[in-house]
Amino acid sequence: MSLVLAVNAGSSSLKISLFRRSADNAANPALLLSSSTSSIFAPPARFKLSFVAFQHRSLSEEVDSIHDHESAFKYFLHRLKEEASVDTIDIKHIAHRVVHGGDYISPVVIFEESYHHIKKLSDLAPLHNGSALSVISSAIKALPHAKSIAFFDSAFHKDLPTHVATYAINQQVAHEKGLKRYGFHGLSYAFILRAVAAHLNKAPDTLNIIALHIGSGASMCAIRNGQSIDTSMGLTPLSGLPGATRAGDIDASLIFHYTSRSPAHMSHDPSISKEVKVTEAEDILNFKSGWKALTGTADFKEITEKADTSALSDPMSRTADPNTLAFRIMLDRILHFAGAYHLALHGNVDALVFAGGVGERSAELRRAVGEAVACLGFAVIDETKNSQVNDDEGIIVDIGKGDGRKRMLVCHTDEQLEMAIECSLAREFWV
Repeated sequence: MSLVLAVNAGSSSLKISLFRRSADNAANPALLLSSSTSSIFAPPARFKLSFVAFQHRSLSEEVDSIHDHESAFKYFLHRLKEEASVDTIDIKHIAHRVVHGGDYISPVVIFEESYHHIKKLSDLAPLHNGSALSVISSAIKALPHAKSIAFFDSAFHKDLPTHVATYAINQQVAHEKGLKRYGFHGLSYAFILRAVAAHLNKAPDTLNIIALHIGSGASMCAIRNGQSIDTSMGLTPLSGLPGATRAGDIDASLIFHYTSRSPAHMSHDPSISKEVKVTEAEDILNFKSGWKALTGTADFKEITEKADTSALSDPMSRTADPNTLAFRIMLDRILHFAGAYHLALHGNVDALVFAGGVGERSAELRRAVGEAVACLGFAVIDETKNSQVNDDEGIIVDIGKGDGRKRMLVCHTDEQLEMAIECSLAREFWV
């Protein structure tokens, strides 16, 4: 039996799915079980294990012994053997989600060279690459017979047009240091593309969509003929849309004003000016900004429940309420990219697709976006369908009124399944 373990390491979480590969049906690996571990750095961690092929049972427990990603992976293997009686020798491949691949534009087997290359890129994706490397190291030690393979989020955007990927800076320095737009959430976008194409009965290389992956990390992507032609994240996942703790797009000089010792404004007086370290700037903009900085919570559901969304149609309305402000900022930034991408696609758009934890769960955000983009020819949102997305077991849910206009869809994205499919289909990994 050939098993594929798909591992998705977040900043403080670990999601793992186990699939069975069949050589005569490689495009459809069968899900056997999935697990998630949350609050890794705030013990007790919460461990969940759900079985699909084993009597559809599940378990959930708090685990004090989990204190980092390595211990979380070891605990998963322990429970895998104990609860599912899976012989780990049958795990032939371990697919690891790695956010930043730099110059890697396709999956790579982890050897010493590729491991150190990914390690060098950790500074560009501080929330994720480090945790992925920790799990990769643990997997190689625990399952030395299995082939560990890195699948890169940035690889989906490898064909970005030069004018989109290039920053207006000295190009010699840019080339020497690899300073360009890479883009992220690529595994999610690859899954969205695959799923929407099947739903619309179109070949992936003929599909034009505007995709939104909105979660604690949020981005958007314009896809034309199955290829990414623009995306909101850049050199790092920091740019573009705001996230739970990320600032998103800001004036680049803001960080110097933010950290200035001068009480009113940045001063060039050496006596009160402050040298801002790269690590300090990254810490502020990656971990101390976003919705949480505005509202005190990283939970967008809580923000939405407290926000006043009644005046969203008035672009000039002002609010002092932090939750309403956070919601409006998120909506404003989404519409900014949606309009730009609609133009980039020359108005030839098959669908606007919501995905990610917030995109899939927030009917309020979908409604607000839908009301705004209806003027571009997108289907009017059906309130009943929109409110019942979480009850629909389908991968794609059409939330439009079916009036023949551009579709409004929700995709229950699955990065682990995307990795398993890509791994299963890649013949070079099975010889």
